[in-house]
Amino acid sequence: MWVLLLAAVNTVVGFVFRSVMVKFVVFFALFFIVTEFLSLLTPLLPDASGLSGSLGGIPSNVWYFLDLFNVTAGIPILLSAYVTRFVIRRIPVIG
Repeated sequence: MWVLLLAAVNTVVGFVFRSVMVKFVVFFALFFIVTEFLSLLTPLLPDASGLSGSLGGIPSNVWYFLDLFNVTAGIPILLSAYVTRFVIRRIPVIG
């Protein structure tokens, strides 16, 4: 009886240390690398001050349709999605 219980405990402990702990370490390392990479990359990205100046010349009748289709919320969503896709594809392990 004790041999069967000991074998079950050894199997569970072996599973935890072989697969769960290894996956935890790998994914934590990936998380750490990505967060540090993004903190280094963020100051190099351009700011949006030029974008607001270029959008200032749009007439009011065009702004009506842009607001109707909620383009003001869509443009930042698309830009962040493109930047995220670009960053993820540059990570050698993931992309």
